[in-house]
Amino acid sequence: MERYESEKLILVKREPNGIAYVTINRPKSLNSLTKSMMTDMAQAFKSLDRDDSVRVIILSGSGRAFCSGVDLTSAEDVFKGDVKDLESDPVAQMERARKPIIGAIGGFAVTAGFEIALACDIVVAAKGAKFIDTHARFGIFPSWGLSQKLSRIIGPNKAREVSLTATPLTAEVAERLGFVNYVVEEGELLKKAREIGEGILKNNQDLVLRYKSVINDGLKLDLGHALALEKERAHDYYNGMTKEQFEKMQQFIAGRSSKKPSSKL
Repeated sequence: MERYESEKLILVKREPNGIAYVTINRPKSLNSLTKSMMTDMAQAFKSLDRDDSVRVIILSGSGRAFCSGVDLTSAEDVFKGDVKDLESDPVAQMERARKPIIGAIGGFAVTAGFEIALACDIVVAAKGAKFIDTHARFGIFPSWGLSQKLSRIIGPNKAREVSLTATPLTAEVAERLGFVNYVVEEGELLKKAREIGEGILKNNQDLVLRYKSVINDGLKLDLGHALALEKERAHDYYNGMTKEQFEKMQQFIAGRSSKKPSSKL
């Protein structure tokens, strides 16, 4: 049985197969974020990451927007708060999460919503979805990574255009630039995100966590140091394996090989 843990503005649902869902649920306000919603969202990701039954997290928004950013009617309360308080920072908790996070983006992802999408490991977007950075338009200084992450994904020139002109980045263009993994029909959005999640579930879960970690940690380094990091972690991983684990690996590989159809010349 699926079970809901909250009827609040941030909904959390766990499924028995290991997929969990976090939904921003304030559709009448286009899922704009209040301070309390940010804290609830941060704590949701922290809790799910600690839950051994959860393997993958899918993040989405209710209604016609993923997230329209911070609720500017409470801007002073949000922006003058402690920006170093990681317990109430959803992006910080997403970046800390060991579990893969799949963003299912429908409608608009504006400013803070854009930054939350950038914190996902894999992004699926509905046709017509738009990513919009309005920091420069409204005089808001970015603090959740948009000024640094976007340029590293789509290139500095395009990122400057998106941010300095507040020009919408469509899902289709974002896919071509490597930010969005898939663009699908709106009705297929969660289905596609779930399909990706199920693909992750089929793999060695310990290595899924280690692989995500080495990719994300390596992105913070230059290539030389990132390659050294990979070798170091590989060395530690294999040194920590028992003889039984190596035998199990060999048996698994042998079993997979025997299932392959023989090639005919």
